[in-house]
Amino acid sequence: MTDLKFHWFLPTNGGDGRQIVGGGHGTPAMSGGRPASVGYLGQIARSAEQLGFEAALTPTGAWCEDAWLTTAMISSLSERLKFLVAFRPGLIAPFLAAQMAGTFQNLSGGRLLLNVVTGGEDHEQRMYGDYLDKDARYERCGEFLHLIKALWSGETITHEGRHYRLEDAALAQIPDPLPEVYFGGSSPAALDVAARHVDVYLTWGEPPAAVAEKIDRVRNLADKQGRELRYGIRLHTIARDTADEAWAEAGRLVDGIPEDQIRRIQAGLKRSGSEGQKRMLALNGGTKDGLEIYPNLWAGVGLVRGGAGTALVGSHQQIADLIEEYAAAGISEFVLSGYPHLEEAYHFGEGVLPELTRRGRWQHPAPARRVGSAVPFGAAS
Repeated sequence: MTDLKFHWFLPTNGGDGRQIVGGGHGTPAMSGGRPASVGYLGQIARSAEQLGFEAALTPTGAWCEDAWLTTAMISSLSERLKFLVAFRPGLIAPFLAAQMAGTFQNLSGGRLLLNVVTGGEDHEQRMYGDYLDKDARYERCGEFLHLIKALWSGETITHEGRHYRLEDAALAQIPDPLPEVYFGGSSPAALDVAARHVDVYLTWGEPPAAVAEKIDRVRNLADKQGRELRYGIRLHTIARDTADEAWAEAGRLVDGIPEDQIRRIQAGLKRSGSEGQKRMLALNGGTKDGLEIYPNLWAGVGLVRGGAGTALVGSHQQIADLIEEYAAAGISEFVLSGYPHLEEAYHFGEGVLPELTRRGRWQHPAPARRVGSAVPFGAAS
């Protein structure tokens, strides 16, 4: 049953490196040593495509390069890879967003996915000129998604709502296919938006039981709307041939973080208004001790990185086992990353993905290339 999809990550948030690159959610970005250049990001994208990843997530926020521009610049460097472009609906008008998404979709050959990020940090939103509170941002997000999907359906819209006014709005070109909408959030307002409007609900990596409980809440809300969603999870990964090698790498990463840096970044993250960020902080406890919070699930990344703060750590077989646990909880899509992103893509793609293929849970999305026998020069054909 080849039912799982895997996506990778483009590290535009401070670049990439052999240590955890922190920042985000109210804290300044750290430099990873490998700048987020077109050449390097293109190298990651081409590698992810070759390994069988479906798409690559590009983050959004004041702490990283703009996701729309970055992915547009590197999309021509790959052929099949889709781009899960994160964007904030309150910072752009619905008609312009629908038009931009249509342009990206039509010119890339249907390789756009949208990751809608409502924005969890009041201070960061105000940098963009957005002064709504969190609940109002989610209300605006729901109105935005209603409008953008109506525009994509070919409707001519005149609308006067609480947050948007449109008059005789109609797209000249409809995206083909329509971009799927991915969305994450843990507050009640976020879950309501997910149930009403999105295609894939994303959650950060908590133990499987906690993930299953959250999925059940979203599914019950979606059922009341007569809708059926898919579910994804955002995680880091440290996959190696043996568990000892993987845990040694996790130890190296956390040993390289100074204690004063942990205290400083944790203090910033505790000011976050994001419910999901609070859940991540509860998992790591702000200390290097006790970071394996579930077998092969490690919370060390969240000590200095906002957002997704947990990693799959272990042998290829152990990580495949944990992936199957998440699948049993309702997860069908995995958005992954690792340090450095180029090398970790190969560790996972050449180790865990073949293991999942052997188990019948994954198949490379590109057709296998046929290789024929060489005919010696001069021989009869």
